[in-house]
Amino acid sequence: MHPQTILVNGTIFCADPARTMARAIAIRDDRIVAVGGDEAVLAAAGPETEIIDLQGRMVTPGFQDAHVHPASGGRILASCNLMEAGDAAGATDIISAYHTANPDGWLTGGGWRYTWFDRGCPSKETLDALTGDRPAYLTVADGHSGWANSAALSAAGIGAATPDPADGRIERNADGSPQGTLHEGAMDLVSAVIPPPTQSQMDDRVLAGQGYLFSKGVTAWQDAWVTQELHDTYLRLAETGRLRGNVRAAMWWDRLGDMDQIDRFLQARDQRHPRYVPGAVKLMLDGVCENYTASLLGSYLDDHGSPTGNHGLDMIDPEQLGQIVTELDRLGFQCHFHAIGDAAVRSALDAVESARMANGWSDLRHHIAHIQFVEPSDLPRFRRLGVAANAQPLWACNEPAVTELTIPFVGDDRALTMYPFGSLLEHGAVMAMGSDWSVSTADVMDQISVAVSRQVPETSDSEPFLPAERIELADALCAFTSGSAWVNHLESDRGTIHTGAVADLTVLSANPFDVEAIFDVEVDLTYVDGEVVYERGTL
Repeated sequence: MHPQTILVNGTIFCADPARTMARAIAIRDDRIVAVGGDEAVLAAAGPETEIIDLQGRMVTPGFQDAHVHPASGGRILASCNLMEAGDAAGATDIISAYHTANPDGWLTGGGWRYTWFDRGCPSKETLDALTGDRPAYLTVADGHSGWANSAALSAAGIGAATPDPADGRIERNADGSPQGTLHEGAMDLVSAVIPPPTQSQMDDRVLAGQGYLFSKGVTAWQDAWVTQELHDTYLRLAETGRLRGNVRAAMWWDRLGDMDQIDRFLQARDQRHPRYVPGAVKLMLDGVCENYTASLLGSYLDDHGSPTGNHGLDMIDPEQLGQIVTELDRLGFQCHFHAIGDAAVRSALDAVESARMANGWSDLRHHIAHIQFVEPSDLPRFRRLGVAANAQPLWACNEPAVTELTIPFVGDDRALTMYPFGSLLEHGAVMAMGSDWSVSTADVMDQISVAVSRQVPETSDSEPFLPAERIELADALCAFTSGSAWVNHLESDRGTIHTGAVADLTVLSANPFDVEAIFDVEVDLTYVDGEVVYERGTL
């Protein structure tokens, strides 16, 4: 049988350990049937074979995102979307226009940035002026804070006498009244009174997220926050054929719950589908630096550089964490840790070490996402314990959230340990990468550009941030392909290009090894199982 499609006259980046390059690739049904030189691959063509001239473009394995939130992204795309606002003024215009165009019910959405507002905390009065008596609630881009107006706070019963939850903080005015910004677990106070989405809305959110990921060349992903509702949605979409990407679910660990929730994870795992595997558990260990909830080994500093005594929040007690991870590991669940601060990273490593001692070695591929700060003595432990580094590289540069909201409050010495991608690779860690969209862009090439240059996205002249931690382009491409495929347990037939592999492929607009600006490279075609699921229209 002849191939249905042959792509020739390009660069095929195979993402294997040898970093093999080829010129052409042939596809039949859902599989790659040939990889090699132009003449050799073209020799297999038949009269019905479609020949695509790549004209120097690069083909990679389909990108895999190791930490992403497609339903959240889809929700924001369909609601008051501030992701492209740019600043507070832009956000104001979008909120006002959305309020006018969609006057009924709660006004919800998100995508604002801490850097747009004083201390990263927008006020209820600002939102009141735009929305009036209508309840409104907008989440920050990273999902760790929420912005509520007076009507929303009232609906949630939040007042001066409302205590802070154990895992969050209500931002307050001098008189103790709520200021309008809610951090971490305090967000749940408002979320609990917002009408839940319908089944149809949940389907639409995931499908919108899937379509957007396809447009960025992403063909498989690990969803880093899967609730029971989202689990049911993924399963429904998979069973009806509407889920086209391959999804590994990290089911959400309720940090206020107990060990009994593992029974629910076991039930969910039994409901797996070839497209959807709920095989991981998401353990959120701390918050973020911008609201001083990332868990640090040292103290946060005040505006004058003096220690405050605040070390951030441990969302899960480190001693309890070891017991949780040991039991999850024993039952065969992969642990997907959120850890921003160096103390949280250490807690995750300590917990895996406890599991190794109790259960012996396993191939579950536990991984730590974000790794913003890693104390140098912990770097070799990733390799030694078999823990993958799951990096989100977009922020590893001199952008305002780093230079204005983080470094002044953690100190220069701790800042030297930020996003140590190069050091992790030097110590032998397996590296995967994820976008954390909708927290940041899902554009893989923007992410890779920062990982390689340590410069602000879409610039070539900004000062690199800790340039010694830059990584090679081939390593970054592999982190978004074979590295993430390994974390997603998909490496047997996805994540690398070889004869017999599934034809999940990304066709880039240029060869990123040959251009000056990697961030200018776009996705022209995305294949899933040998079928085009996205086309930019340039081929």
